[in-house]
Amino acid sequence: MTVEMTTLGNGLRIVSERMEGLQSASIGVWVSAGGRNERLEQNGIAHFLEHMAFKGTKTRSSLQIAEAIEDVGGYINAYTSREVTAYYCRVLENDTRLALDVTADILRNPIYDAREIEVERGVILSEIGQALDTPDDVIFDWLQDRCYQDQPLGRTILGEAANVRRFNEEDLRGFVGEHYGPEQFILSAAGAVDHGALVEQAQALFGDMPRRGATAFEAARFTSGETRREKKLEQAHFALAFEGPGYRDADFFTAQIYSIALGGGMSSRLFQEIREKRGLCYTIFAQSGAYEDTGTTTIYAGTSGDDLAELAGITIDEMKRAAEDMSLEEVARARAQMKAGLLMGLEGSSSRAERMARMVQIWGEVPPIEDTVAKIDNVTTGDVRDFAEAMATQAPAGLALYGPVSKAPTLADLQARRVA
Repeated sequence: MTVEMTTLGNGLRIVSERMEGLQSASIGVWVSAGGRNERLEQNGIAHFLEHMAFKGTKTRSSLQIAEAIEDVGGYINAYTSREVTAYYCRVLENDTRLALDVTADILRNPIYDAREIEVERGVILSEIGQALDTPDDVIFDWLQDRCYQDQPLGRTILGEAANVRRFNEEDLRGFVGEHYGPEQFILSAAGAVDHGALVEQAQALFGDMPRRGATAFEAARFTSGETRREKKLEQAHFALAFEGPGYRDADFFTAQIYSIALGGGMSSRLFQEIREKRGLCYTIFAQSGAYEDTGTTTIYAGTSGDDLAELAGITIDEMKRAAEDMSLEEVARARAQMKAGLLMGLEGSSSRAERMARMVQIWGEVPPIEDTVAKIDNVTTGDVRDFAEAMATQAPAGLALYGPVSKAPTLADLQARRVA
């Protein structure tokens, strides 16, 4: 399997990989514009725009968009993150031209019908309400806000309800005009695809788009803070985050391996100590996330209000202990988990197409998978211990609590325990 990449004259990048033996393909356009590209008054518009993608174009109604793909047994969808909005399909080999034609149509010829805007407004407001009713979802939005206060990166992807209620066609077209230029488009495809045919069709569909220049966003600033919301719930929800590396940082892979060893599976330290030995919770995990210029290592748990203080204290203690005695075996196990997750994920065309798009966005190319595996293997136990020391005692932190949390320690309490 060989990755091929071509850049059109207007800056649009096309990356593909033919996967022998597959009779289907995943194909889509990843736009380098998401929640962090929004101004305050635009918060939520990238997600609103994603919803409107399937609501009709100059040549197809919303039903015709769905039927065009589903008539051939395919699948079409989209998502919005803080740095990307993606529009993608999975179809059989003979239908890749159709899939790209539909994708180009929704990107280049949307009509933003007023009635459809009102329909999706209601859908998104319901989605916001559902998120607010899901404690182990909404707590991460609150934590993000505490870690990146008063910044686009800290705002919810769904947006504030007040914004969603007033967005109109002009707002949608304005965001597209600012951020949907060919330089922000990455056409990625994997599976039963032919790169030359993709480039030829992409030139016909997108080649006339004029360049618009790079889109800027506000640099991230990690800000320590605490959100505590008391509510009568069955569980107290606890989310603690520490500033970590961005995805171009030299410590990126170390952060990933650390979070796996700390709380990434049933054999991890937090799971074994807090759930298995003490029975203080059902769910506890750690994970590392990264953006272009920052990142976070996050710990989440759900427990009873009475047990929350003990759980939080043990979490800090386990972080400190990891800096002292993280073992060769633990690091080797975490490396194996990370490599297995990466390689197993790449057995599917959809995950492979998405990875290629993200690699092109980050690096401008797709590094060989062997290079990535080598970087994982090069992380030593000493590297992980040093990183654990920084997380346990030095990294700025943010805290979010929700539910019966009156007995929970404050962020200041946890900070004092970190340096004790």
